[in-house]
Amino acid sequence: MKFLTISTLKLALFWMIYFFLLRVAFVLFHLHLISLDGIGVQEVAAVFYHSLKLDLSTASYLVVLSFVLFSAYAATGKYIFLRLNQFFVGILILVNALITAAELGLYSEWKSKLSAKAISYLARPEEVFQTAGGGQTFQLIFIWVLLSLTGLWLFYHFFRPDARLIAAKSAKNLVAIIWLLPLLFFGARGGWAAIPVSVSSAYFSKHAILNAASLNSFYNITFSLLNAQRLDKENIFAVMPEDQARAIVRQIHAVEKDSTTKILKLDRPNIVVLLLESWSADLIESLGGEAGITPHFRELEKDGLLFTHFYANANRSQQAIGSLYAGLPGIPITTITDHPDKYASLPSFSKVLNGSGYESAFYFGGQLNYGNILSYLISNEIDVIVEGKDLPGDLPRGRLGVHDGIMLPFVAGQLDRLKEPFFTTVFTLSSHAPYDYPMEQLITWPKLEKEFVNGAHYTDKAIAAFFAEARGRKWFDNTLFIIMADHSKGTYRNHPLESFDYHKIPLLLCGPALKDSLKGKTFMPICGNTDLPATLLKQLNLSSESFLWSKNVFNACYKPFAYFELNEGLGWMRPEGFFVWDKFADRYFQNTLPAPLQDSVVREGKAYLQVLYGDFLKY
Repeated sequence: MKFLTISTLKLALFWMIYFFLLRVAFVLFHLHLISLDGIGVQEVAAVFYHSLKLDLSTASYLVVLSFVLFSAYAATGKYIFLRLNQFFVGILILVNALITAAELGLYSEWKSKLSAKAISYLARPEEVFQTAGGGQTFQLIFIWVLLSLTGLWLFYHFFRPDARLIAAKSAKNLVAIIWLLPLLFFGARGGWAAIPVSVSSAYFSKHAILNAASLNSFYNITFSLLNAQRLDKENIFAVMPEDQARAIVRQIHAVEKDSTTKILKLDRPNIVVLLLESWSADLIESLGGEAGITPHFRELEKDGLLFTHFYANANRSQQAIGSLYAGLPGIPITTITDHPDKYASLPSFSKVLNGSGYESAFYFGGQLNYGNILSYLISNEIDVIVEGKDLPGDLPRGRLGVHDGIMLPFVAGQLDRLKEPFFTTVFTLSSHAPYDYPMEQLITWPKLEKEFVNGAHYTDKAIAAFFAEARGRKWFDNTLFIIMADHSKGTYRNHPLESFDYHKIPLLLCGPALKDSLKGKTFMPICGNTDLPATLLKQLNLSSESFLWSKNVFNACYKPFAYFELNEGLGWMRPEGFFVWDKFADRYFQNTLPAPLQDSVVREGKAYLQVLYGDFLKY
């Protein structure tokens, strides 16, 4: 009885101490972010208090198998059971340390904990190593090894079961089961309260980074993976009757009449999309960013129509490409490019244009195996697909591919080969880690994300070089240019992922095909990158009926809204306000809606996500 009791409680205490140490590592690694948010010592200390319930629950779960092995040893006296326990605990220490080390790199870049979606990228490890700098990779490996060795040393020196506590094998040694099992049960559920613990139990602060630190990483990733297992089996975002949800979504998209304002001089212009990697609105002075980061973009605004309330619906490039080509909003937990079997069920902007006499093309200086984008583009029947391996070998490259300053003017010359009218996308890469662009860091003031800001500054110069080359081409005068980001990322302003400030991105329509009366103007209604296909098709007098999730923003009757997926929830914005909600934690990160509209607008957003995810399952 003594052996079983002491061994079980000691192991539970070990896990509580080890979780504390892992949390200290997370806080220390991100002290610069905590400092920039102006968070005080007292609030940081509160992380360790608010983490206790979920840590205790996780420790109780982890102790269960060890408890079974302890019981087997107590009853039989066979040392093999203690050996198995040491092996089992050692593996768990390595896994917990690995999760923490991975999250140190992940949170700095994505502002989120490790999740099932993030783990899906590990199926393509070459992408991870391409985007992470060599120094960062070795740093995180070193931290993993250090945390692992620390945990193993603590366990083997202070918390390993002491076989001397058992006098002889006997069934009497199992008496402690009577009270230890209930103790583990209540520990796992977080106490005696009617409602067991969940990920929301660790949330306590308005600062997302403190909530991330408080949330037990092993519990969180396990919970996320279990939810992902239900991915293709049920609509995990269903919160209301299906017919009710669909009625709400139909009402959201309904318009009284087609009163489209024409913005183009030509019926069939060339369309060139410059898809800018990770550009946030914080990079654009006219959208509230600091001056001097993207001066050439600012010059182009004089020749274009700038969207001032434009939002990315997700935060991955492959999701943005799904929005551009299919008008598909970002799907929580997964991405459309991870499901090639669903491609055929989606509408295709490029196929519609191909059927109307356009030639289509896609240019990227890197490798399109990233995020399985190549398979998606091929399914969209793009006529010309050019990626890094197809480019001349003498073009200067970084770890991700050909630098934007080389690639963009090169593509401007390549467009001469396309038959007009053409639709082409040029995807940039220099504003993505590891930021090895061939330029000194000219902008020195950012305390956070300085490499990213300078990467955007470099791409801005590349955009200027692109237009300098394009203006002398025969196709230029017949072209509409669409300059937009694929998604945003963390910036020098350190917006939380769970905010519309984080997801705000630039969109600029410019070029000779745009009506002169719109040049130098702004478009203020709320919209997002999902809306490009329907909006452009209406300008070309082509049907957009199959693009159910895309709205024509130049129809005066359209209802402005924006959406973004939040791994396991959503953000929803209307002109009156917005909310950001995690479905599984049942927690609102932000809610600015006036009281009279709370219920109706929240139901809109939840219905939108329910129907979107339900349709995804049926594709």
